[in-house]
Amino acid sequence: VLAVLCILMLLYSHGDPVAPMDAHLMLCQPHTRCGEKFYDPLQHCCYDDAMVALGRTQRCGNCTFRVCFEQCCPWSLRPQESFVVKMKGHKCSSAPTSDDRVCS
Repeated sequence: VLAVLCILMLLYSHGDPVAPMDAHLMLCQPHTRCGEKFYDPLQHCCYDDAMVALGRTQRCGNCTFRVCFEQCCPWSLRPQESFVVKMKGHKCSSAPTSDDRVCS
């Protein structure tokens, strides 16, 4: 009985687990690196070696595109249409699809 009481006292004497010093690094959630920093891909992405929020937009000609999900590609099939916004992962050199947006 004394041994059981000693073991129980040891188990409960350590208190709550210690939280990590960097609150952004959660071990049970996905994490990736952007340069030297870790980030949560559910909240940010890595764009031009910088960590940005998923909702960030940028200009592409007269259009805007979501930098985490789309890309701005130069396209000069016609003189007045010089850019096309494509989904990330699609090659800029590939033929335009119905998902692409042509921007001047």
